[in-house]
Amino acid sequence: MRRIILTTGSGADLPEELADKHNVQVVPMHLIMDGQDYLDGTLPVTDIYDYYERTKKIPSTTSTNSHEYLEFFKKIKSDFPDCIIIHIGYTSKASSSFQNAIIATGELEDIFLIDALNVTGGLTAIVMYAVTLLENEPSIDPAQFVVMIESKVPKSRLAFVPGSLEFLRAGGRVSNLAYLGGALLKIKPRIELMDGNLVSTKKYRGKMEIVLEKLFRDYLGQYNMDKEQLYLIYSIGLDEKIKQRMDEIAKETGFKNVTWIQAGAMISTHAGPGGIGIAGLEI
Repeated sequence: MRRIILTTGSGADLPEELADKHNVQVVPMHLIMDGQDYLDGTLPVTDIYDYYERTKKIPSTTSTNSHEYLEFFKKIKSDFPDCIIIHIGYTSKASSSFQNAIIATGELEDIFLIDALNVTGGLTAIVMYAVTLLENEPSIDPAQFVVMIESKVPKSRLAFVPGSLEFLRAGGRVSNLAYLGGALLKIKPRIELMDGNLVSTKKYRGKMEIVLEKLFRDYLGQYNMDKEQLYLIYSIGLDEKIKQRMDEIAKETGFKNVTWIQAGAMISTHAGPGGIGIAGLEI
């Protein structure tokens, strides 16, 4: 039986302990700050916030290039000879990373590429579905396995609320006028992945304590979520009381397992400190 190795990108924000436990290989994306190119995960997210405080600019984020993908996959093939690699990638609609993976694997064999059309917890939800399926059926046919993973791509639902409009404005995601109006009215946009694209689908008003209740209610009212597993995402700076309340709501609404995910550089660069999110798979 040939071994199947699962891989993903750092934009999944897959917790390190889960990646290590289940042997999911993670390839880093890039963060550019003060003229320096950093691999995602090699510097604290708080450095991003410090950089913004100094410059009122946000770092730029760039994709994993094709050469890096090639070396990444070749290293796995070297470590696990005769393995089959299944890569579950960051949405192709928001980054060129997935296209670069396609370029890198043009001459390689036994590698399947899946565009998850999602990011952070939404991407992690798909990766962990694949992990569970593989651990339950280690002899599964690779082609069938890919089909089953792909069937979950449109069922992964991610919604998050940035902690600060300042970071969205600095990144050109909102106009100065919209930012001013939003700041005065304490408006926070709900952002979702729709067909792989980041889209603002609703606006909430008030403090984050109020917003999280509305976000949960709307999310669970809109989607028929699998209650077996929920992923809660936060960016550094979120009040612990809000995290506790999110845990409580998850339990009150019947979720059996809750996994917390800290937003990494890709999301934190745009969401700013104190953001919250929810992700999981629809039934």
